[in-house]
Parts: sequence; C-alpha cells; structure tokens
Amino acid sequence: MSANTAGTGFLAGRRALVTGGAGGLGAACARALAAQGAYVVVADRDGAGAARVAAEVGGESWEVDLLDTRALESLSLEVDILVNNAGIQTISPIEDFDPAAFRRILAIMLEAPFLLIRAALPHMYAQGFGRIINMSSIHGLRASAYKSAYVAAKHGLEGLSKVTALEGGAHGVTSNCVNPGYVRTPLVEGQIASQAAAHGIPEERVLAQIMLDKNAIKRLIEPEEIAGLVTWLASDQAAMVTGTSHIMDGGWTA
Repeated sequence: MSANTAGTGFLAGRRALVTGGAGGLGAACARALAAQGAYVVVADRDGAGAARVAAEVGGESWEVDLLDTRALESLSLEVDILVNNAGIQTISPIEDFDPAAFRRILAIMLEAPFLLIRAALPHMYAQGFGRIINMSSIHGLRASAYKSAYVAAKHGLEGLSKVTALEGGAHGVTSNCVNPGYVRTPLVEGQIASQAAAHGIPEERVLAQIMLDKNAIKRLIEPEEIAGLVTWLASDQAAMVTGTSHIMDGGWTA
C-alpha cells in the first residue's frame, strides 16, 4: 500500500483507515479526510462499494469481514488515523434477543475496534503521532429500550476509547468518541419509512414526534457534519483533545 504524497491540506501526508467506509457516514468521513489531504484506506465487507469510494477519493480499498476477529489478531496497521465506524443494529426485547445477534454486534462494534487499535498503536507510538476516532453514539451515553446489544457495545467502546487515551497520551496518540444522534443515512431513512407505515402517519411526523421528539433542532444530522468533526479530531489542532465524547445530537441530551 503506497503512501500519499500528492495531497494538500492539513492532513497531507497522513494515512487514514475508515471502517464501514463503503457508504453512509463512513463514506462521508473518507471524503472529508481525503479533502484535507489524507490518503484514505476504505475498509468494508462490501468490497465493490469500498472500491468505488476509494477510487473517488484517490485512496485504496480493503475488503474485510470484521466478524472474522481471529484474522484481525495478527494484523499490523501502518496508519496515522483510525476511524472505527462500522456498525450494525438489531432491535428486540432482551428476553427475545437472539444470542448470536448479540455476539455479532459486540464483535463488530467492540471487539473489532479493540483489535484494530491494537494493530495500529505500535506504528503510532513509533512515530509519536496517532489519532483514534471511535464512532460511538448517543447510545454510548444513554440507553434505549430494545437495543441491549447496541447500547452495550457503544458503552464498551466509550470505555475502550478512554483507556486508549490514557495509554496513548505519552506517545502522541489521542483517542476520542464521536456521539451522533440520528444521522441521515440509508439505514435511518429506512427506519423512518418503516415507522411511518407502522404508525399510519406521514414520515415528517415520525421525525418530529417520534425520532426527534427530544431534539431542540428537528432535523436529521447530515453525514458531512459528523465528518467535519471527525476531520478536526484528526488534525494537529486537536492534539490536546483526548479521552472525550463529542456529542452532536441537535440538543437531544440538553
């Protein structure tokens, strides 16, 4: 994998890895990092989608199944910026929650980030610079019914991120979480349509009265808004920002 030498911007010369980068929020992060000069490796189990985004941003793709955690145990990553973004969702009451689905969510959203951080830290420590950016959620700080695995994984990711910050500080490595509310992605837009059908109400009412009921700002977050925060956390300006959780939720938790 070749290094980036042609990029311009405040991330020129930096090498970034974004998981779940084939679409949605991950693709937005890949584009924003590349726009500031980073060479971006777009990782996703959707190899064709990852390749499309990588071609768009002048980076490269990595087709990877994060459920294959055994394969990640021997991995070595030479990246300066790691964005742990990949995630899935299953909604079910605890008593009906499929144990395999619970384990799958924890593997993708907690164990895999741990293994990728583990693989990236030696290179980051050796050069005295690194940025670990973990895509958490409001559900990393607050719970919702029927999302036991997702909430557990995000709470665990918050703790992992803080430990990484404590261990990495002496080596120039920062570690932070980004905590969005509802972001405009295909997954969320699908949920809007499903809830509108289930409740027999227009999609606009689903947003205002159900999903965004507690928000001060009654709209979805755009992926580019989250990507801008991610890009700033990757910059030299954020060198003293570590061990923190950055909420962007339109006032949901105010």
